[in-house]
Amino acid sequence: MSQANISESEVDIVIGALHSDLTLFMNEWRPFFLRFHIIIVKDPDLKEDLQIPEGFELDVYSKSDIERVVGSSTAGLFSGYSCRYFGYLVSRKKYIVCVDDDCFPARDNMGNVVDALAEHLFNLKTPATPFFFNTLYDPFRKGADFVRGYPFSLRSGVDCALSCGLWLNQADFDAPTQALKPGVRNLRYVDAVMTVPVRTMIPVSGINIAFNREVVGPALVPALKLADEGKLRWETIEDIWSGMCVKVICDHLGLGVKTGLPYVYRTQRGSAIESLKKEWQGVKLMEDIVPFFQSLRLPQSASTAEACVAEMAKTVKEKLGQVDPLFLRAAQAMEDWVKLWASVASSTG
Repeated sequence: MSQANISESEVDIVIGALHSDLTLFMNEWRPFFLRFHIIIVKDPDLKEDLQIPEGFELDVYSKSDIERVVGSSTAGLFSGYSCRYFGYLVSRKKYIVCVDDDCFPARDNMGNVVDALAEHLFNLKTPATPFFFNTLYDPFRKGADFVRGYPFSLRSGVDCALSCGLWLNQADFDAPTQALKPGVRNLRYVDAVMTVPVRTMIPVSGINIAFNREVVGPALVPALKLADEGKLRWETIEDIWSGMCVKVICDHLGLGVKTGLPYVYRTQRGSAIESLKKEWQGVKLMEDIVPFFQSLRLPQSASTAEACVAEMAKTVKEKLGQVDPLFLRAAQAMEDWVKLWASVASSTG
């Protein structure tokens, strides 16, 4: 297992543009973004032209670009928050860092501006320890180590494939909780990183994540629609589904997932009532989804993320399809995503 430094040329920054004016966002991140290539994917439903300051190395994808790559019948898959997944699809880099356009650099407890990109890449380049929990959290951070009783046979750890950051200000609440606690803000900056234990699920958000695209890219499955016409969707719950898919696959492939640092500062949060309209069916189905993923085991023959998603789709269809027809569409979306990933990869070399 390699702990070599990650080269800046191996990294793409992916930004899903849900707002037209990115001037403030890009300028706030300028000291950190300048080192990397950037992929900006404009939400196909966004009508206004994007405003992007100069000086960055970037590619911008609009609705016409998305249709050119995946076809007009598939382009609807990448509307709203799911536009970020198109960036994952067309990137050719080994690593991806994704930050939403309503997030800005955070400050730590000492008032220092956080380089979220550097912290994500540190998480990915240092081993994870999913098979035995270290009570001092990540033993590879400066000033930490393995605690008494930690098996020496497990101290080399495994490769970390996914880094899940957090955010300050707007708490990561679902719509019902947001409606009940509209004034609650997340003000606690916890200076810690931990590996999520094997067989433990985690609510992942694409707002602030980084991952090894070469290893688990296809496992981040987008846009599970609740209706054929695409007007109703999982919305924020689709991140949860995607996160459980990738966590089960990381466990199966012997890879690690870290959570905690880095933080970003999130400025916006939509209407709780509007969010509830979009989320309610997904929230209700979580009671069936979580036990399914907790008990899901993949065959040893599935040795890649693509193969794991395909196998997972079969089990979703067989077991969850009996619970709600929605899951039949979910399974089909997973199969389609793996095919699309392979198709785009072969067409772009």
